[in-house]
Amino acid sequence: MLIAGFPAGAWGTNCYLVAPAAGEECVIIDPGHQAAPGVEEALKKHRLKPVAVVLTHGHIDHVASVVPVCGAHDVPAWIHPEDRYMMSDPGKALGRSIGMPLMGELTVGEPDDVRELTDGRELELAGLRFSVAHAPGHTRGSVTFRMPETAEIPPVFFSGDLLFAGSVGRTDLPGGSMEDMLASLARVCLPLDDSTVVLSGHGPQTTIGRERATNPYLRQVGAGQGATEAPRRGM
Repeated sequence: MLIAGFPAGAWGTNCYLVAPAAGEECVIIDPGHQAAPGVEEALKKHRLKPVAVVLTHGHIDHVASVVPVCGAHDVPAWIHPEDRYMMSDPGKALGRSIGMPLMGELTVGEPDDVRELTDGRELELAGLRFSVAHAPGHTRGSVTFRMPETAEIPPVFFSGDLLFAGSVGRTDLPGGSMEDMLASLARVCLPLDDSTVVLSGHGPQTTIGRERATNPYLRQVGAGQGATEAPRRGM
């Protein structure tokens, strides 16, 4: 399997392209702010043909390039229904009134084909299987994508802004909830095998085993305790 990732834009949001191998179809995860050039470069480098864009949540730092990327390749975008409004009204998701400037000129709106994700759904895209888990906390419509272990690689977990190396996503924006975040960590992350590779929305990759041992939020959830407000990372 091929996973090509790069940090994009002002918030350093990780965008991923996932394919069975070079020269095949691929899925694009979270093409955020200024991600389109990096997407095109990765497609050319690995000779990939995108079939879909899938989104871990609706914040502008994860969806800002959805319209140009989907339009250039005539592919659908998948998002949870509770975050769908953010593509057309990103300021509302950040607690800003309509008309306030947001990072200058951004292409906002929905692509021509939008499909909605649901908890427990199994997506079969580009010859790959993605298990969807609804994981509110950072936003009401946050989701994660899990890929099963293969002979070549351990299981892979695209955590979005639910789980980072050493931390979790912020919960101080509209729709955020630390109570929901902790519940999602317990329900979605704790059952995963320690070998699971975590590819998050910001920062370096990690593993569930490493986070179970060192991440203060995951440790406290595992111990049945609460946690303080998460530090800010990304949007």
